[in-house]
Amino acid sequence: MASQLSLNQRAAILSIVLLVVGLLIWEAAIPAQKAAEELTEYERLTGGGAPKAGIPPPSDVLAKAWEQLSNPFYDAGPNDKGIGIQIGYSLFRVLSGYFLAALVAIPLGFLIGMSPVAYRALNPFIQVLRPISPLAWMPLALFVIQDSQLSAIFVIFICSIWPMLLNTAFGVAGVRQDWVNVARTHELGHLKTAFTVILPAAAPTIVTGMRISIGIAWLVIVAAEMLVGGTGIGYYVWNEWNNLDLTSVIFSILMIGIVGMVLDAAFAALQRTIAYAE
Repeated sequence: MASQLSLNQRAAILSIVLLVVGLLIWEAAIPAQKAAEELTEYERLTGGGAPKAGIPPPSDVLAKAWEQLSNPFYDAGPNDKGIGIQIGYSLFRVLSGYFLAALVAIPLGFLIGMSPVAYRALNPFIQVLRPISPLAWMPLALFVIQDSQLSAIFVIFICSIWPMLLNTAFGVAGVRQDWVNVARTHELGHLKTAFTVILPAAAPTIVTGMRISIGIAWLVIVAAEMLVGGTGIGYYVWNEWNNLDLTSVIFSILMIGIVGMVLDAAFAALQRTIAYAE
């Protein structure tokens, strides 16, 4: 345990050193970039060009982060909301579509995993629908549903369902037949066998599919909100780009990564809990 803790400490120190070095290099590179982008006196006089927006230094991004995170839930109108509100809208859409997908994918995955007939019947539909980009469904969803928020939730539903469905089916099909036969000798019904024998055995594989799905859902919501607009972290990124505020763009990109990391860590903890329970 002591050696493992020492290893974690060394890894943490190395991560901090790499972060600091990277930030220092970034900070030092900005003056050179600004000098390269300055127009010559002749260009200014003749109107031969216009100043270009440059990448901001990390100090500006940190200042923006302090400004935004010190009051993350302010609401100054439709196009001016705090980062906390924007992330909240995105999380609501992600979790709504995600849990709807779980309600469909997990039971259907059990059916496919337990029934070879169901697998053969549904597999052609799965193979056709699974490779379709979730964003390709957005125009159809907007036309049919006629609501941007519900359309975004539908897109999350579509992108979340496949990893959960396939991992559930794989996990259920991989349960040892001996265990199922023992359940049958005890005259357990199909439903009780599924809950008492198959579900605990397949749980690690199911949670792996759920972990993959939440990562994909968080990726897709950013692109979906750029298309539908209104609110959300994806809209926030696109709106700040339209305002040529690259500092806010970089800050929002970092926030997307941090939220994604937290979501993944939550499911990693769930995986460890299930592994210990076994």
